[in-house]
Amino acid sequence: MSDTPKLPGWSHVPDVPIQVSPFFSWPPDPRRMGRWLAVRWLSFTENLLILGIALICYLFFQPALETMQTLHWSWIGAIWLRNMVLMSLVAGGLHWYFYMRRGQGERLKYDPRELMRKGKQFDFGGQVRDNMFWTLASGVTVWTAYEVLMFWGMANGWFPVLLPSENPVWFALWFVLTPLWLSFHFYWIHRLLHWRPLYKAVHSLHHRNVNVGPWSGMSMHPIEHIGFLSPVLIHMILPAHPLHILFMMQNLCLRASTSHTGYEKLLFGDQADLALGTFHHQMHHRYFEVNYGNLEVPCDKWFGTFHDGTIEAHERLKGRRGQQR
Repeated sequence: MSDTPKLPGWSHVPDVPIQVSPFFSWPPDPRRMGRWLAVRWLSFTENLLILGIALICYLFFQPALETMQTLHWSWIGAIWLRNMVLMSLVAGGLHWYFYMRRGQGERLKYDPRELMRKGKQFDFGGQVRDNMFWTLASGVTVWTAYEVLMFWGMANGWFPVLLPSENPVWFALWFVLTPLWLSFHFYWIHRLLHWRPLYKAVHSLHHRNVNVGPWSGMSMHPIEHIGFLSPVLIHMILPAHPLHILFMMQNLCLRASTSHTGYEKLLFGDQADLALGTFHHQMHHRYFEVNYGNLEVPCDKWFGTFHDGTIEAHERLKGRRGQQR
């Protein structure tokens, strides 16, 4: 563990300073780059789990492209049901384990406070009920609408399709590049949502969650869902396979739940764990003006909004707030 002093007010703080992707640092450090890729793709990680879920969905629960040439409630409903089940299992399962069963107690939990059971800011009286409504009613609907649009367009030849038999290198590479594109897109759409008029009308719904839980990640206004899930539209121009669409959309939606668990890791005994919620984004929900993106593409470092979890970074944040006042 690091000997760096920890920020006060948190029950758990991981080792800091938080490190961003080494691929955008100079001079290049091949060793760090290799470790970064290995952690994300060669070990038990969210990337591989989501890729596995996407592959299962594609093989067993995905309508054929020929079927999707014509819009019909049967296959659209099947995709909606699939997404509803996935979101309920992931967000609901994590919420049950961490907050109902108390499977880890307070171990690796960032915020010592409980999720709010009441609050005037919530439409349905409590934080979890409010988050569940916006996640399932709006989030899953917009998620499904984007998938229907992309698959319908691919089936009719309006959007280019990438076949692994024709270009296996690009087929494999897209899975590695997808998190980079999502990171870049998320930073800019998130900064836009913090523009005062949009924040007040739209993004404030998500920021009702000062302390987050698994249902918080996709608890958004429908307009925010439209923007948050829009990076898939790049494949209206750049060729992709339906599996890439599934991987991207599930990366966005399911990872929103895992990244908002409020815990750093899901523990499996004393020997194994799965990295989940990031302290980087947890700080955004509490401090608001920092860490708009994530660590894959370090836009926050480039534009001066990065909080690396250290006391020094927090003093700089307080200094900026004092100047604004």
